[in-house]
Amino acid sequence: MTDATLPEGLPASIARVLRYFQTLSREEKMQALVQYSKKLEPLPERFADFDHSLFAVPECQTPVEIVPEARDGLVHYYASVDVRRSPTVAAFLAILFSAINDQPASTTLALPNDFARIVMDSIGLGSREIGLNAMVTRVKRFAAQQPGGSAPAPA
Repeated sequence: MTDATLPEGLPASIARVLRYFQTLSREEKMQALVQYSKKLEPLPERFADFDHSLFAVPECQTPVEIVPEARDGLVHYYASVDVRRSPTVAAFLAILFSAINDQPASTTLALPNDFARIVMDSIGLGSREIGLNAMVTRVKRFAAQQPGGSAPAPA
């Protein structure tokens, strides 16, 4: 996949992440995943008393919750996932969040529907794609509910 296949008008933060992963070989992607899995921000204590079932992503084989927080017109996402048992999911979430955290809701809504496939291309994680795509859908759904967000166009 080349740069030319990226959708036009992507926000810079998303385009940067996708371009980076398009340039990596399979081995380099595997190494990048290991590094990203260590970068996933822990869920802050202030969310300890929330009903976490509201944030679960049941389509994912790995127990994972994505907790959004909107402040001053920007959105920040956190995740609760066992990084040791699920480093690939943790890495994908860290990659996803690096593209959309602390951005307006419109940035999240601009995520291409095939974001997971583009990032994970050539790694051989096809069985995980349903869960990874569900995570992208969850963040987009939250963003659509924010001021300045609007429902994404049908795919």
